[in-house]
Amino acid sequence: MNVLVVALLFSLQAVRVAPPVQAPATKSAAKAPRKGGTWYFAETGHAVFCYGPVVRVPQPEGGLQTVATFCQGDKVMVPLKD
Repeated sequence: MNVLVVALLFSLQAVRVAPPVQAPATKSAAKAPRKGGTWYFAETGHAVFCYGPVVRVPQPEGGLQTVATFCQGDKVMVPLKD
């Protein structure tokens, strides 16, 4: 009888209860984190998020204008407020 009790105790220790499986978070999977980029103050008075470098572009009437490149919303160049 004691042998059965000891065997039963050893067999119960081998059984482990697995933690419940959690579903992956859908919000974090749907949105990819932004890599790089900076917020800039556009000439129109709005903030824009751009991935490319800030460059100076010559103007037809002379002088240079500072623009941010490759911005959100498929904008290639956005004039910046100096």
